Amino acid sequence: MAVSVTAIALDYACAKQGILKIGEIQPGQMEASPTSEPENQKYQMRFIPPWLYDALEVTLSPRGIGWEFGRGVHIPIQTRPLERPLFLRATLLSSLLHFLLLDFIESLLKFFPGVGTPQGGSIFYPHLPPLQRYTVSTIIHLLTGTALISGFTMVYDLFTLFAVTLLDSPPAAWPPVMDNPWSSDSLHVFWAKRWHQFLRRILMVCGGYLGKWLLGSFGMIQGIFLASGLYHECAMYTMGRGWDNRVVVFFVIQAPLLACEKLWSKSTGRKVGGLFGRLWVYFVIFVLAQPMSTILFLLTTSRSLH
Repeated sequence: MAVSVTAIALDYACAKQGILKIGEIQPGQMEASPTSEPENQKYQMRFIPPWLYDALEVTLSPRGIGWEFGRGVHIPIQTRPLERPLFLRATLLSSLLHFLLLDFIESLLKFFPGVGTPQGGSIFYPHLPPLQRYTVSTIIHLLTGTALISGFTMVYDLFTLFAVTLLDSPPAAWPPVMDNPWSSDSLHVFWAKRWHQFLRRILMVCGGYLGKWLLGSFGMIQGIFLASGLYHECAMYTMGRGWDNRVVVFFVIQAPLLACEKLWSKSTGRKVGGLFGRLWVYFVIFVLAQPMSTILFLLTTSRSLH
């Protein structure tokens, strides 16, 4: 949270015209066109003054919906009805379902020796033959990813219920947190659209701008992923498990992998996609990312394998 707030403060400091809503020409002054008012501003607030709501939104809205700094961020299509009572009902049901799913997955993880304990343990069991060992580790990794998606969705739904019910925030300002990451058929689609975009602004400030200044477009992407790796690993480092470079390496290699996708498109004239594109994404996420599962669940490093 400290890194996030610091990054946002730096972003504010570099904004020459202030942080503008979509349709503003300067803070507080909208364009003359009646259609320029952003959708998430067309409401009356009952409990807090507009200036306080704007201050909270511009600080706590990582995707920047309705704000200029949010232009270009992929926003998933709203799947819930926008009528407030129906929206709240659908959101409440979603939070309950994802809570049950998360609880179920957490219970399954406890069946794996060491993994489901606070002390942690490796997802790789050295006493198993290689095929069985990596089958088990892949299952644990798959459960971990599903738990992350359900956890993100559940917490986001709870924030949505709070904002729409108590702060009178419009349902249109709360689109889905993710866009079905399981359907990704390229790494570009996965990272730019399907996965959550909550850290996009923070990572641009912490690595993207500097990387672009040094090495252009590729440097920007590399800087973003380097910042992402450090962001995740520093958070885990505070839990007293030491430093693990594998998390940083996993994120850093995403930039070259994305460059490979671009090279493929240029050389063949076809974008990465379809069945083979999906298998490519699954290979990166389910094979190359398995060390992430170890860290995310406070598991020990593979000392037991040595």
